[in-house]
Amino acid sequence: MAKVAIVGAGVIGIGWAKLFARGGWDVALADPRPDLDQIVRSELSGLSVTAYPEAGAAAEGADYVQEAGPERLDFKHKLFAELADATAGDVVLASSSSSLLPSEIAKGSPAADRILIGHPFNPADLMPLVEVVPGEKTSSMAMDRAMQVYGDLGKTPIRLKREIPGFVGNRLQKVFNDQSIYLVQQGVIDAKDLDDLVKASLGLRWATVGPFEGMNLGGGPAGILHLMQNVGSQMTFEIGEPDKSKMGMVIKEVDAAYGNGEQKYEQGVTARDDKTRKILKVLDEN
Repeated sequence: MAKVAIVGAGVIGIGWAKLFARGGWDVALADPRPDLDQIVRSELSGLSVTAYPEAGAAAEGADYVQEAGPERLDFKHKLFAELADATAGDVVLASSSSSLLPSEIAKGSPAADRILIGHPFNPADLMPLVEVVPGEKTSSMAMDRAMQVYGDLGKTPIRLKREIPGFVGNRLQKVFNDQSIYLVQQGVIDAKDLDDLVKASLGLRWATVGPFEGMNLGGGPAGILHLMQNVGSQMTFEIGEPDKSKMGMVIKEVDAAYGNGEQKYEQGVTARDDKTRKILKVLDEN
């Protein structure tokens, strides 16, 4: 049985552990948190997962490493040095980072050729996407191996040609979220109504076709050129930026619409994941 070392037992790390274990891997889950054994028993019950307090010990004999620790560069430098020492020279060292560039993580590392980003979308065990991002020194063999591993796990790995801050998914998400906040701040729409609008339009569309495919279909038989020359040519309005000093009103609206706290969070996560599974099932069947 292949072995994966997963470093970090937060939300993302637990998601990775579920995914790899269900995919037939022996999982070594490393985290210094004192309740790690309890986490394994409660959230990973029945799966082939072993808890380790130290990353180096978990990585010994691993065929793949998936890091999901804190988003601090100093922390990752020390951690990846430890992982490099504990693993064979052909083992991929993948970070789940959503903000740090792989070249920054690999700076000064003798294992820079096998360090890359394997960025999931939360929840990591459910959402299909993994962005596979190379650093300046990442080898093509490491990238090929990562693509194979994630693909074999049933994910949709997307190979970026080069690194860029925020990668692709989060850059798109940031632009969309910023405009959503701006529209609420401007009194154009309530936060809850904006969510409902997206779910009834763009969210549903983008679950079946991406932006470029959607534009191509939107132009009819003539395709994207027709769309850009007609409807698209009139999209000349300015796009505003959210006002950071007025974030309080947005937070107040979102809290009023959805609440917060442990119980509300658990209810929201359960509802979200149940709906996502149903959508994925339908998409898989077609």
